[in-house]
Amino acid sequence: MTPLPLPTGLSRLAPTSTAELFAPLHRELMALLRGLAPEDWERPTVAGVWRVRDVAAHLLDGDLRKLSGQRDEHRLGPDRPIDGYRDLVQWIDAENASGVAFAQRLSPRLLVDLLEITGRWVADFVASLDPHAPARISVLWAGETRSLNWMDTGREYTERWHHQMQIREAVKAPDLFADRWLRPLLDLSVRALPPAYAETEAPEGTTVTLVVTGETRRAWTLVREGGGWGLYGGEPEPRAAATTKVSAGPAVWRLFYNALPRATAPAVLAVSGEARLAEPLLRARSVMV
Repeated sequence: MTPLPLPTGLSRLAPTSTAELFAPLHRELMALLRGLAPEDWERPTVAGVWRVRDVAAHLLDGDLRKLSGQRDEHRLGPDRPIDGYRDLVQWIDAENASGVAFAQRLSPRLLVDLLEITGRWVADFVASLDPHAPARISVLWAGETRSLNWMDTGREYTERWHHQMQIREAVKAPDLFADRWLRPLLDLSVRALPPAYAETEAPEGTTVTLVVTGETRRAWTLVREGGGWGLYGGEPEPRAAATTKVSAGPAVWRLFYNALPRATAPAVLAVSGEARLAEPLLRARSVMV
């Protein structure tokens, strides 16, 4: 079958570079954590049962696993058979929980001192990678079975950004919605859209658009092609069959990072066109859940 021409107004997605953001993002985290009062460490976050100290502990655990498993090639395989995506998620959840549990014996001061060191090491490591070489880990939430380093590094960037935001919201600290942080985050997060739409049927050539409004105005469009959905930048002409608009603020990151309650979605998502084609957007997750 001859592929349909790309609708006017759309462009192919380019790689997103984030390695240079790790060091400044880490400095933001250190300034945030060193400024917390003792009671702030016990505040609840949107990350389920995790308190602020638990999110910080997860960031430390992530740094240690990144350095051990990828920089140092020290790998411990799963302690159980992995049969599909759900098994993998359960294993990752168990690994995350064990890392947070271990850190209960660490004081907040020690957590921060350790993060100061590991964060710098991770920033140096990701900067040393060839962005276009094969990554050791594929980004499954984006539907990839093989990824390049720029995408895996981007995944790590989104992890560090959204966990820092969980802490910032919990303690009412200033956000990280400046364009330098949010633009690459969105460019990576939207790659979860094709898997979210995998079971959605539509005629060939159907388009579905997501528009993020505000200072960081961005748009991406899914195109039904070859029995699946391709993701492109921009808004199509003529208008998409369904368009969803969301502001570049708390709602958009909560949408992709499993923190937007479905009941509140209608208040923050403006949908026009075929509502059923906007529905799968609520299933998009730029994390393994």
